[in-house]
Amino acid sequence: MRLLYVCDEQEKEFSRHDAPGACPQCGGKVEAVDYAHKWRFCFVPVCNIAKRKYTCTKCSKRLVFLYS
Repeated sequence: MRLLYVCDEQEKEFSRHDAPGACPQCGGKVEAVDYAHKWRFCFVPVCNIAKRKYTCTKCSKRLVFLYS
């Protein structure tokens, strides 16, 4: 007997736009990217999450904002 584990993960980009501020490393412009992240198990949707990533347009570094 064999156990077949089928899991799928997809990421889809919705929009890109300029964000306020500058990159702390190189001083380039910051860009915000909205995307959706989907997980499926045996073709059944398990999770659907919408998130936002911030990246520098000059050095392509991913920026993480810490809240105080």
